[in-house]
Amino acid sequence: MKGLAVIVLAAGLGTRMRSKLVKVLHPVAGKPMLLHTLENLRELKPERVVAVLGHQAEDVRKVLPKDVDVTLQKEQLGTAHAALCGVKRLRGFTGTVMVVSGDTPLLDSETFRSVAARHKRTRSDATVLTAVMERPDGYGRIIRDGGRVARIVEEKDAGPAEKAVLEVNAGTYCFEMRALRAALREVRAENAQKEFYLTDVVEITARKGGKVSVFAAPVPSDALGINSRAELAIAEAAIRKRTNERLMSSGVTIVDPEATYIEPGVIIGRDTVIHPNNHLAGNTVIGECCVLLPGNIITDSTIKDGVLIKGHSVISCACIDESAAIGPFAHLRPGSRIESHAKAGNFVEIKKSLIGAGSKVSHLSYIGDSLVGRDVNIGAGTITCNYDGYEKHTTVIEDGVFIGSDTQLVAPVRVGRGALVAAGTTVTRDVPADAIAISRVPQSNGVNGAKKFRNLRGARKNKG
Repeated sequence: MKGLAVIVLAAGLGTRMRSKLVKVLHPVAGKPMLLHTLENLRELKPERVVAVLGHQAEDVRKVLPKDVDVTLQKEQLGTAHAALCGVKRLRGFTGTVMVVSGDTPLLDSETFRSVAARHKRTRSDATVLTAVMERPDGYGRIIRDGGRVARIVEEKDAGPAEKAVLEVNAGTYCFEMRALRAALREVRAENAQKEFYLTDVVEITARKGGKVSVFAAPVPSDALGINSRAELAIAEAAIRKRTNERLMSSGVTIVDPEATYIEPGVIIGRDTVIHPNNHLAGNTVIGECCVLLPGNIITDSTIKDGVLIKGHSVISCACIDESAAIGPFAHLRPGSRIESHAKAGNFVEIKKSLIGAGSKVSHLSYIGDSLVGRDVNIGAGTITCNYDGYEKHTTVIEDGVFIGSDTQLVAPVRVGRGALVAAGTTVTRDVPADAIAISRVPQSNGVNGAKKFRNLRGARKNKG
């Protein structure tokens, strides 16, 4: 938006969170709450964005997008002082300044846009986002004089009549830079908290004859900041509800939305069915006509059309191709790829490996640092021994191989196309194509051996 700059106030610790972590870094729906605010502001396309940092500034700086300018509030002397730090960083800017709090992840881009539009349309010097609350405890009250905004009174400074007002300050403003600069010079810390209040800028502007407008938030609860763990949970639930409703409107079936946890960045194709207690996070992309049975955790993964994921599987940074089947209780670790019509079954762990099209690792196996070809069958209890205590090594299993149960493949090793590895074998050398590999101690059956053993054990027991 031409002629618009944004100052984001993110310097406070947030003492009511009762946390060692600064408030704006507390995650909501998978990312710090500050990033929700910044992403929604980005849709306004402001000329400049300045974040005012204080507590844990270096940690906050690390999560900020590169196009966000940063300034430091070395002493937390109040919101007006923080805004002044931002204004100094905007030296030379003469347009409209939007000042927002970094703890408002529920404020969407449309509300920010509406505040800016109201400010511009009414040619105001200051515009305040307000909300009407049935229980306004803890928030500054909007005090009007003949219908016009005269001042904002913080609750600690409010009298009984002022506390009865239900219209509250939501902490988002638009100011003309000239009016903001002039008013900030007159703000005094003459209040219960001995701080420089940004809300005083509104009163100073109105007293000097400037025009003050308001925009009422369409959903009052969305406009208010997060100050406690309870409010953090409320925000999490609200964003989850929005995300699930958006996905369902696009053609995704979510069996129980209240028990399904999907972060906003997840993409899901139509006719996919999500059962309860699935947690889908990060940059996950799920195709069409998939079925996710209950209890999976999927992060930063790509799942293509027609995949079945049975319950209680954990999938991280993996790729699953069309019509594959995963789980139950499978673990796909980073770097794993399951090709079309392949299977990684119950209690199977795959790490940094390719499982070729049509291959099956059905149960109780570990496949790490491996390249598995097409139409391979890997029996129960198979392990690729990929680590020698110093380095990781690769196992290659070519197309059409049959691996019997309880097999260990000691990498680096290659099993050639069409080979068969007998159950119970430890493979330490390459197996040629179409060969049979077997390494077992010859079996011997002692006549009446079990009977003799039982008799001996009984004799020892009686003697004792």
